[in-house]
Amino acid sequence: MTDRHDDDDGAGTGATRRELLRASVLLGGAAVVARAGAAQAQGGMGSGGHAGHHQHGAGGHPPPAAPTAPVRKGARPTPAGWQDGGRVIVPNGRRLPWKVVGGVKVFHLVAELIEHEIIPGVVIEAWGYNGSTPGPLIEAEQGDRVRIYVTNRLPEETTVHWHGVILANGMDGVGGLTQKVIAPGQTFAYEFTFERAGTFMYHPHFDEMTQMAMGMNGLIVVHPRGSRGERVRDHAIMLHEWKLRAGTRRPDPLAMNDFNVLTMNGVAFPGTAPIVAAQGDRVRLRFGNLSPMDHHSIHLHGHVWEEVATDGGEVPRSARRPETTVLVPVGAARVVEFVADALGDWPMHCHMTHHAMNQMGHTSPVLLGADLREADRQLQAAVPGYMTMGHAGMGGMGAMGMPMPTNSAPMKGQDGPFGLIDMGGMFTIVKVRAKVEPGVDPGWYQHPAGTVAGPATAAALARDGIDPDAL
Repeated sequence: MTDRHDDDDGAGTGATRRELLRASVLLGGAAVVARAGAAQAQGGMGSGGHAGHHQHGAGGHPPPAAPTAPVRKGARPTPAGWQDGGRVIVPNGRRLPWKVVGGVKVFHLVAELIEHEIIPGVVIEAWGYNGSTPGPLIEAEQGDRVRIYVTNRLPEETTVHWHGVILANGMDGVGGLTQKVIAPGQTFAYEFTFERAGTFMYHPHFDEMTQMAMGMNGLIVVHPRGSRGERVRDHAIMLHEWKLRAGTRRPDPLAMNDFNVLTMNGVAFPGTAPIVAAQGDRVRLRFGNLSPMDHHSIHLHGHVWEEVATDGGEVPRSARRPETTVLVPVGAARVVEFVADALGDWPMHCHMTHHAMNQMGHTSPVLLGADLREADRQLQAAVPGYMTMGHAGMGGMGAMGMPMPTNSAPMKGQDGPFGLIDMGGMFTIVKVRAKVEPGVDPGWYQHPAGTVAGPATAAALARDGIDPDAL
């Protein structure tokens, strides 16, 4: 799967102009591509090098569908008679419906090609479950016997591994080792008992490089037996990263670095739904990370939390310590809890700085501090309105209206109460209010008078012995 990006600005340009273009484009060629037209889309969704080597189960199943298989738009409706209620809040997501048959809780997962809005205005063709990425949350209670049907509508085989769940070996979901793969068009049944409470995940264990990079993952929450009466605002958040070239619709599953779109529950800021709590609420955040390559260092402003559990189990109280940041390694779940005691709108984001942005180029030359006025003058002759970015910092780029390819959103940010919030990617807002209504965004926080930082006056500087004329 490749993308073509034109390096030249038209016929008759020389090597010097091409080098200037390469040296001054900040967003992986976005400005030049925007001038020349939208970036060309990638080829068909490949199968990670497995084409022509499919293993089918018994029954003579047809060959895999072509890479142009239909793409589902939106989530699947809840079937009549099935329940989708639960206790865990899934920002920008939902729970998997279930019903009870003969004392067994029955679920149905459908692995399929989907159309998904990852950033406002940016739609991708991904792989997911039941019309979404991540797949819907599977919620159960300790001791529940479950039967989970998995239907494969992908163009290649798949399986489902129940990450962190202790179960019989034949239900572990590893293709070729513990089970036959699920061929396109087949439905397999997994059945086991959730013996342990905790936060777990599910994902394919066949062609993981492609299928997980394309968005196939989901969270599992198993509540402790008898915990139904506890009062806590419980949230499930799957962290993920993508390589999505500006102007294209399909992520690159071959990427090993340079991931440029970072998401919480499949959505990047400014599309992330806020986490809302009433002052004094105990808030639980369950983070899962099935990113292809990177750990994520999630930091919350204004509060202190404790790591109370991992996908391996509960952390003993004697081992807990106050933190403002939790590291969520690849292939792991981390659960934190805090008391929402500080009113306001508090950022929560990955503290790896490139993970809180959208579709930025990571291979550009260092332009900070460079005098590029002459380069701009020459470039503007070929690309009217062109302006080199990055030589004086990146703040406010999202407000500049720089032309970009269609279906791209490099650092658009969001208008906040005091101006542009120039963030993106793995970033959201925790909104704490005296009172809240369930499911309602309370809007921006109204600060009490005298509690907002602002310009210092000359009188205040003089009062504190600072000479304004010396600044």
